[in-house]
Amino acid sequence: VTMKIAGLRELDASLGEMKKATARAVLVRVGKAALEPMAEVARSLAPDDPETGGNDLKASIVVGTKLNPRQKRLAKKEPKDFATVYMGTADPAGVSQEFGNVNHGPQSFMRPAFAQEARSTIERVADGLKPEIEKTAARARARALKGK
Repeated sequence: VTMKIAGLRELDASLGEMKKATARAVLVRVGKAALEPMAEVARSLAPDDPETGGNDLKASIVVGTKLNPRQKRLAKKEPKDFATVYMGTADPAGVSQEFGNVNHGPQSFMRPAFAQEARSTIERVADGLKPEIEKTAARARARALKGK
């Protein structure tokens, strides 16, 4: 997938003017909002076992900034990013469903969700950053005026 997105340099400069924690929070909010539609597609494609009730693969697909212990161990090999948002399942059965095993073939749900939503997700991030930065800057200005 090849895309060209213009204007991010200016948004990066605006983020650079904020406190680190504030800039990270902006990126996480935008990232979570942008990934949620992809998670919805993955949930709709995930195989469902009606006998499990609410505790199933569909319910385990989440968007967030935290990883389970196994995922953390694997992620230690990667360089730290300024802000990272994940979408996936914490259910170990998800791997068997996605790729198959000796007992059954693959029932992919993450890869098709990614293929369907990757471009839109990037566009949602690009479109969502400017308004979120502007709202955050306005709140910071209002706080600064209130404090004077």
